[in-house]
Amino acid sequence: MRPVPVTAAAGTTATFTVCHCALLRPNFKDISSPKKGLSKTPLSIEASSFPWPRPIVHVYIRPPHTCELLSSFPSTRSYRRFICAAKSNQGWDFGRFLKTLYFFNAPPSPLKFLESVVEKLSGQSAPTVRKDMEFSGIVLVAGATGGVGRRVVDILKTRGCRVRALVRNEEKARRMLGPDIDLIIGDVTKENDLAPNHFKGVSKVINAVSVIVGPKEGDTPDRAKYSQGIKFFEPEIKGASPELVEYIGMKNLINGVREVVGLQNGKMLFGFDGEAYHELPWGALDDVVMGGVSESGFQIDRTGNEHGRPTGVFRGIVSTANNGGFTSIRTRNFSVPKDLSAYEGLELFLKGDGRRYKLIVRTSTDWDAIGYTAGFDTVEGQWQAIRVPFSSLRPIFRARTVFDAPPFDPSYIVSLQLMFSKFEYDGKLNPTFVEGAFQLPVSAIRAYMREPITPRFVHVGSAGVTRPGRPGLDLSKQPPAVRLNQELGFILSYKLKGEDLLRESGIPYTIIRPCALTEEPAGADLIFDQGDNITGKISREEVAKLCVAALESPHACNKTFEVKSVIPFSEPFKVDPENPPPEKNYDVCFKTLKDGITGKEVLERSPLSV
Repeated sequence: MRPVPVTAAAGTTATFTVCHCALLRPNFKDISSPKKGLSKTPLSIEASSFPWPRPIVHVYIRPPHTCELLSSFPSTRSYRRFICAAKSNQGWDFGRFLKTLYFFNAPPSPLKFLESVVEKLSGQSAPTVRKDMEFSGIVLVAGATGGVGRRVVDILKTRGCRVRALVRNEEKARRMLGPDIDLIIGDVTKENDLAPNHFKGVSKVINAVSVIVGPKEGDTPDRAKYSQGIKFFEPEIKGASPELVEYIGMKNLINGVREVVGLQNGKMLFGFDGEAYHELPWGALDDVVMGGVSESGFQIDRTGNEHGRPTGVFRGIVSTANNGGFTSIRTRNFSVPKDLSAYEGLELFLKGDGRRYKLIVRTSTDWDAIGYTAGFDTVEGQWQAIRVPFSSLRPIFRARTVFDAPPFDPSYIVSLQLMFSKFEYDGKLNPTFVEGAFQLPVSAIRAYMREPITPRFVHVGSAGVTRPGRPGLDLSKQPPAVRLNQELGFILSYKLKGEDLLRESGIPYTIIRPCALTEEPAGADLIFDQGDNITGKISREEVAKLCVAALESPHACNKTFEVKSVIPFSEPFKVDPENPPPEKNYDVCFKTLKDGITGKEVLERSPLSV
């Protein structure tokens, strides 16, 4: 025998004496004769639902209030046992303790169970947390070797942003963008090239991918004709079709980045999202795991939420008997950790009861590890939306703050837990705690975005996408792509369909529709418009600057607009290096834009089939 000091949940220290520990065959003849000094209070346990092997582990532990714990692993037959408790304590439900272990961690082997008991008693409990996962805001540039894309990369790098480039040709990309550029080698037209794991850490996207249009008669090695613009040569599609690049490619890219850039209305983790219902594998985790008698559960009330729809209900009875005092529900570890790095925190929709609860978010798959925790107060009888920013989560391990814990990692969330407890942390008590029955209806849990919301996906499209088939349009005054839309594989029609995918994706976006692109420098005054009516030209450098500026502006969020310079085609624009134009404040122009104007308003009254 040897004494082992143990810190109890209330912060007190008790000395347990491990009297006997051995792997034995079950022999229940001696159960009716408890060891000397132990209470004879019997408790029945039904263990038939735990088909563990016959060898069992006997662990006799003597605390100051003497208690005998028999940890057994019987066959599929049911046995009745004595669990002896101190006179002043209530009977401990060992069967519920086993069911808790079984629900969250599956039945442990007898040897591993024994090792965990000895480890807890000896204080060898160093929690493990992933330290190799850190959130980093990377800007993905798709089409990074194109005329606009490579300029976007240069601007972002100059500003000190982390950049990842999506390109098809690695050698060309390294030659053009530098040998140290972070690359994804892939083609937007191929779904398998855009697996979500390629985009880990990406927070925003600038998409400059476009179908390739070139001169029918060929071009110079440095693509001089292409640089002049489609207005100056007879065009044809080079490579993949507009349908593949502008429509299928957009669909593949959106699907690849959706999880990492986030949705404007948030990510629903539990509850109804429209008609879709999101479930979580909740299970009770009460103070029975430390000898207490509190008991809780999670049920679905099919008409219980504020709109008469289903809601979950966390309810139970909490007691401080046997030094207990908490109830909780916790999810099993998610089969795939949830990446919520695109979001600011978690929002709970619930009906309060005037008590203070805890939300615990876990980033470790270990059973007993740090839980990032925040308390929240509720108002009795009122439905509330409670926001818990990730920045407010405190690293807690066994009711104590872990001051040297790694920062919370929202990209690797493995489980959630709701708790009602007598204890806060670091010895503090819950001021709203009362013993007895409680219930907390929770209709939804979702991740929410930081406000004000800025665009997460900036797309470079084209002016003219709604003009093919527009009634009353004089095609002789329109750019070649409008006149030749059908001959060029319905290039503008598929660009519009790609835009629609982005607008309908739920991702905060900006769609920039430049007029004819040139190699002229940036700096000319600009004209912004909506409704897809203007023609003209604009430099690729200016468009690249617009893309980067839109990422930072809430006024550009969910806007579609056309843009051109005030300089006509007949006049080249040049910049005096000794007297460059001042930097523009694009946000002034973004503020003038309106929601919902795309130019489709006329087209939808006379639709063009594709």
